[in-house]
Amino acid sequence: MSEKMKIRNPEKIKEKLAKSIEIVKEAYKKYDLKDMAVAYTGGKDSTLMLYIIAEACKEMGKELPQQFCIDEGDVFDEIIDFIKEMDIKYGTTTEYIHNSDVSQLVAGKLGAPVKVSELNDRNQKEIARLDYDKDEFPYEPESYVGNHLMKTVSVNMYIDDKKIKAFFEGIRWDEQGARESETYFSPREGNEFNLAHDRICPILHFTEREVWEAHFYADIPINILYQQGYRSLGAKVTTKKLTDVPAWLQDMENTIERGGRRQDKEGVMGRLRKLGYM
Repeated sequence: MSEKMKIRNPEKIKEKLAKSIEIVKEAYKKYDLKDMAVAYTGGKDSTLMLYIIAEACKEMGKELPQQFCIDEGDVFDEIIDFIKEMDIKYGTTTEYIHNSDVSQLVAGKLGAPVKVSELNDRNQKEIARLDYDKDEFPYEPESYVGNHLMKTVSVNMYIDDKKIKAFFEGIRWDEQGARESETYFSPREGNEFNLAHDRICPILHFTEREVWEAHFYADIPINILYQQGYRSLGAKVTTKKLTDVPAWLQDMENTIERGGRRQDKEGVMGRLRKLGYM
């Protein structure tokens, strides 16, 4: 690995990790293991979260919950390889979830037009929720329609299938404006599109810099893409690196963390989250 990161306040990182571990322990008191899941992306935040869950389970003598990763149709090979490594490290088996009704219409070709009328009833209803009135949309997982169908709908179908009552997600207050009012235990009401469930967010109180400091403090593995300069990971076709400097050495105070991500999605994040996006 290239140059390591200096940890400015190790005691503060230790305290934040301890707080997160307590949130995980609280979740285990509220839900049965079979009713929980972990949303894992192979990114820095969810890898920190996975470490915290594993540490809590070690202290409690419990097993880790079932684990899923959203296959939006354009995943970095490096992410898939990293998830395999983490599965070995933590004894997990990550299940990839995918809305195949959408991708099969265009044989998975990115940018190809998907005709709304050819989708199944559920996906057509989901599009109607978006107030999208065009006859087709491009198969592109970070677009407004594509993001909802390939990510949120995939998660909701997983929740329905597995009868999940709560799942862990690695989001933070400082990451995106639409997430700054999130709570550690965030309830979602049931409706015709998803079962009632809770989102458990154990690392909300970490800043971007503290996430990286925690990685070096606890010797948590780091996806090689961050070493190459990527700062926030999403779909391959719409995720760019703006520098070759490792993510943890970049100017986190004066530049945007998600600047290398597709910005039209960032602008509608609040609406996407109301519809169930993480």
